[in-house]
Amino acid sequence: MTSDFEAQLRAVSLRVTRPRLAVLAALHDHPHVDTETVIELVRADHPTVSHQAVYDVLRALTEAGLVRRIQPAGANARYESRVGDNHHHVVCRSCGAIADVDCTVGHAPCLTASDDHGFVIDQAEVVFWGVCPDCSAAAVPHETASSEGK
Repeated sequence: MTSDFEAQLRAVSLRVTRPRLAVLAALHDHPHVDTETVIELVRADHPTVSHQAVYDVLRALTEAGLVRRIQPAGANARYESRVGDNHHHVVCRSCGAIADVDCTVGHAPCLTASDDHGFVIDQAEVVFWGVCPDCSAAAVPHETASSEGK
């Protein structure tokens, strides 16, 4: 996998460094994580990598198009390594969990705005909001022993 990350970095003319490889690996294994989580994941294997280095790497990888930064309303910025497609996200209103939602294959209706105001649209960001299965299950009141006997 490291050789894949090295090839990705070289393809966008970025030097291959341990912090860059570590951030790419962390985002590959843990999509939709915030900056602090990326720092924790990187420092677990590379304790000498500074916070600023991780911030700089995230910025460079985002600018190079190797990483996507998303920021659902009311949440911290999150990062993922899934790029190059027009996928969307579903966010749990309760716990903040995020999952990918694929866009329609073929013609992407989400790229057809009712009025494009002269813009050439090449990407749409759609965020679906709801409650994840774990939070939904936790919200369902369980029958108590006293109510079962009635």
